[in-house]
Amino acid sequence: MRHFVATLVTSAVCTGLLLGGLVACSPEGESRKPPAKAVATSDRLRHLDEYFNSLWAMNKLWEDGLAEVAIYDAERVIYNKQRRFEYVLITVKEEFNQQFNVKTDDYKRKDVFPVMKVNQFCRIPTEQYPYHFLTSLFFRRDQPVPLYKLTTSSQEWCGNTFKAISDDGMEYIQTYNSYWDGQGAGERHLRHDVLFEDALPYTLRSLKFDTKPSFRVEICDLQQTSQAKPPVYYAAQVQVAEAPSADAPEPAWRVQLQLDKQKQNVYWFAKKYPNTLLRQTTWDGRNLQLKSLRRYAYWVH
Repeated sequence: MRHFVATLVTSAVCTGLLLGGLVACSPEGESRKPPAKAVATSDRLRHLDEYFNSLWAMNKLWEDGLAEVAIYDAERVIYNKQRRFEYVLITVKEEFNQQFNVKTDDYKRKDVFPVMKVNQFCRIPTEQYPYHFLTSLFFRRDQPVPLYKLTTSSQEWCGNTFKAISDDGMEYIQTYNSYWDGQGAGERHLRHDVLFEDALPYTLRSLKFDTKPSFRVEICDLQQTSQAKPPVYYAAQVQVAEAPSADAPEPAWRVQLQLDKQKQNVYWFAKKYPNTLLRQTTWDGRNLQLKSLRRYAYWVH
């Protein structure tokens, strides 16, 4: 237990250093057990195969060594008030190694495999102090539907919270370290047959839009929060349609996600590949409007 807590605290500190623009912590040189291979989409989300293009991220666009950096004018409710800020969404191909399950520094290793990384970052001002959120999602490159790995952290003056979700091949394991009473540090097992709400801005890009699919799917609720409550699952209905021209600045697809009778999210994706997220509205006020988009190596100083 002591090692578990120390690991989570170290991860949270490293995340905070990254957000502050400092150098990230170096991994320990210890031997680690390789993670289990992700189960194929057809094995655990079989009913979704006909609606998604598993080769979506195999396009040569992602081979240029650059990242897609999308910046949005954003809104989110904090302390019962709609806050306005910039939201950054980064999508890039990386090479993981299986031993440490992170981006590799040695491309000659035999356990290297490609993933798509999606980083979501924002700084939200309030009257008293700012909120910072950073979520990193990872997908096997040939599997844009099932989540492979997720880490998310929040920092504000009351404390910091860190959550991680990994796929052990049979279920998702979530570890967490929260400053909230009744939560603290712990681990829980999550359902394996779900899509994560945090992942939808990426996963929905791989829809077979032309077929205008309509289907039901289980959704695990948003993890980019300051708390580590047990997740809520929704039996959601997804409906794809052509977006009215007034809805978006270019031809777009409209994806409606009905979580339940009262809760609806809507996403607009460009018709042209790579089907960039142009706009988003959600039942709880997390709204996005694309402000700028470019491809570049953001890590080069």
